[in-house]
Amino acid sequence: MKIKRIAATVLAFVTLLSVGACGAGNNSAQSGGKDGLLFAGDSGSPTFTRNFNPFSSSKRIGINFIYEPLQVVNAIDGKATPFLATGNKVVDPKTITYTIRDGVKWSDGQAMTAKDVVYTFNLMKKQPSLDSLGVWQHIASIDEQGSTVTFHLKDDDIPAATIINQQLIVPEHIWSKQSDPVKWTNENPVGSGPYKLGQYTPNQYTLEKNQSYWQAGKVAAEKIILPASNKQLDLVNKGYDWGYSYMTNVDKTWGGPNRQHNHYWFPPGGTVSLFPNLTKAPFNNVDFRQGLNYAINREKIAKDAEEGYVEGAPQTGLLLPNQKMWVNDKIANQGKIDQNAAKALEYFAKAGYTKSGDKLVDSTGKQLQLNITVPNGYTDWLRGVQTLQSQLGELGISVKLQQPQPAAYVQQQNNGDFDLIVSSFGGTGTPFQDYNNLLNSEFALPVGQATSANFERYKNPKADELLAQLKRTADQSQQKAIIDQLQQIVYDDVPVVSMFYGGLWGLFSDKNYTNWPSEENPYATPATWTQNSLLVVTTIKKAR
Repeated sequence: MKIKRIAATVLAFVTLLSVGACGAGNNSAQSGGKDGLLFAGDSGSPTFTRNFNPFSSSKRIGINFIYEPLQVVNAIDGKATPFLATGNKVVDPKTITYTIRDGVKWSDGQAMTAKDVVYTFNLMKKQPSLDSLGVWQHIASIDEQGSTVTFHLKDDDIPAATIINQQLIVPEHIWSKQSDPVKWTNENPVGSGPYKLGQYTPNQYTLEKNQSYWQAGKVAAEKIILPASNKQLDLVNKGYDWGYSYMTNVDKTWGGPNRQHNHYWFPPGGTVSLFPNLTKAPFNNVDFRQGLNYAINREKIAKDAEEGYVEGAPQTGLLLPNQKMWVNDKIANQGKIDQNAAKALEYFAKAGYTKSGDKLVDSTGKQLQLNITVPNGYTDWLRGVQTLQSQLGELGISVKLQQPQPAAYVQQQNNGDFDLIVSSFGGTGTPFQDYNNLLNSEFALPVGQATSANFERYKNPKADELLAQLKRTADQSQQKAIIDQLQQIVYDDVPVVSMFYGGLWGLFSDKNYTNWPSEENPYATPATWTQNSLLVVTTIKKAR
């Protein structure tokens, strides 16, 4: 059963936000004021389009404060926090029930019930283009009785709960009246969340606190202000409370004169890796991949790419320390591999490449040349790959970099039109989704056909069987044993060569609000465009 790949999309958005944070535009916002929260979470092109359809790919980020899912999954540790559902129960591997919270009202005063939940999911079944999470890849049918909603799954599929959890729920009494819910822009949204739409202009909009929200007492900010332009200089000078941007020398740029209040947290959000095209030689040779694995200095690549804000990644597929509970203790050094030129050359020799003078050559004496694709504009990734290029050059390997525009890059990645491509995986919060996206052979479509995951086209019956086992068990000790084996496969077979963690570039000010997520209190990611925002606005407190 396929699960749509979310992590790479997120990381692509991460990088684009980081690059786009220097864009032009006028920003009238100066601060959130005493009761407001100035939020650099949405951006115009250069102005806003009024679209609050939560199913739309061009929706405003504000929908994450207006609508709620059944549960919010913290992508740091995978923990689910109840929202519109008070909890769920795995009745058996093919049946999951949710208890819908009583006493919740839509922002127009009407009661939210289990019928709204069933309606939302059936709407996506009727209109598949609305199903961006791919929930109906997992669900056979859905029904409700009282406050209980039951999901009947197509297969044994316990991880499906993580996907179901995250679907935003809409009111039936509003949406059932729309003739074309796909194209509808929902300019005056009615939701169940902590905020509702206030003033709106193409340059800025405001979200006002929903006073009838079911947990209104936890919501500190009376309003959220979202300007269309979020230039880095504005982030520093205009009193932003919460932003997201990769900043060079962040201690000086973001801290500077505001060091007392301005803080940052850059946790890992995925593993930036070198994806080989496994349908081609020499990349289909594990000895060759191991040669690459030992040829690179991950810590140096990470430092050059992200200025030391992130670490080199282990060759196990885990995000550490986020997923430390799943570490396979039998793999040395938690899967972190040190550069070892001699060992790299041994593996390359097994693959048919030997040193001749200062060049690594094949049996005909031709120097090994690698073509690596990295998207244009992803300046941090490019810096890392340039360091990798230099490291491989020291072993006598010629490396050429190809930098297509982002749209062309995505097409090449999905279609398998590359030799080696820099991409990312992980960061979903759950090991099953991370490994499924990386290893499941169902995604290994023929080159030329677009896939949404497993871009390297990895095929391993053992990995497929382990993933199938992982879908069937809710026992954590059994899950751990299976995940140990999946780590070993990634470590030994090198379907991708891990390089460094892609950071989530969270910027916070505690001048007006405290209790932001941090390394010490990682209750949510610092990302500004996800449902984790609900965890943030219901946890932060007004500064005294």
